[in-house]
Amino acid sequence: MNNISLYLTTVLIWGSTWIAITFQLGEVAPLVSVAYRFALAGILLMLFCALLNKRLRFGWREHLSMFLQGNFLFGLNYWLMYLTTERISSGLVAVIFAGIVFLNILNGRLFLGRPIQMHVLLAACIGICGIAMVFWPELAAVESQGGDIWVALALGLGATYCASLGNIVSSHNQQRSIPVLQANAFGMSYGALSMMLVAAVMGLEFNFDTRTEYIVSLMYLSVFGSIIAFSCYLTLVGRLGADKASYASLLFPVIALQLSAWFENFQWTWLSVMGLCLVLLGNVLIMTPRQRILAILNPEQKVEAPES
Repeated sequence: MNNISLYLTTVLIWGSTWIAITFQLGEVAPLVSVAYRFALAGILLMLFCALLNKRLRFGWREHLSMFLQGNFLFGLNYWLMYLTTERISSGLVAVIFAGIVFLNILNGRLFLGRPIQMHVLLAACIGICGIAMVFWPELAAVESQGGDIWVALALGLGATYCASLGNIVSSHNQQRSIPVLQANAFGMSYGALSMMLVAAVMGLEFNFDTRTEYIVSLMYLSVFGSIIAFSCYLTLVGRLGADKASYASLLFPVIALQLSAWFENFQWTWLSVMGLCLVLLGNVLIMTPRQRILAILNPEQKVEAPES
């Protein structure tokens, strides 16, 4: 798949997963559902890799890297974000998580030595302003969120930072020639095991919801939301860099809102439309014209700025 197809697939799938997540809420604790989701995704990916005779034997250092990727990206990130959404509105959560664009720029510089590109930083600023405008009604009501607002902000920032570290570790793993599929297979398995351990320590019940809605949504989140979307997204991280790939986090809340407009009567306002325009403008600016041409004509090439 070329970069544009990978990008669109990621945004469209993650923009629709909120519908599936609503069917996960109820009898099963959210943390346990997350563990089920990534355990199933890890098992399916392992079987897929085995059927294709993909390499599944790695050294302990490679397993350590995949363990870190799994816990940052498929474990701690989701656990902390669920704790955040229990305390504040989804709009504020979306704005907090949008900060991953800046964190990926910073962590890419700190851990991978990537230069900070001013056009990427500018695009990130424009995109953050746009997503804030889209969710402005919820941001304006932040004082009514309750006494847990500062705790929620800390949890949300922690979740976002874990996701950013997971992006950076994935980029590092790809530089070490660990394929995305195998890294995700082991990473999701490690993340699921860690979350099961946390759930057990917290005394949560490992029950299961036999409703058709729960099972179908679990399959969708595992196959599409985890296996396909993360494979596409992390491939982009390897090709374009974590800073550019993470701009998808600004677009999929917009897709979710449009789906909400179709199914839940969400009403777009002139402010949210202007915000959407800013998000799209930032998406255009995040790569230089030359890089945009290369992304289309030579999709397998890593489109990065020279190290200077």
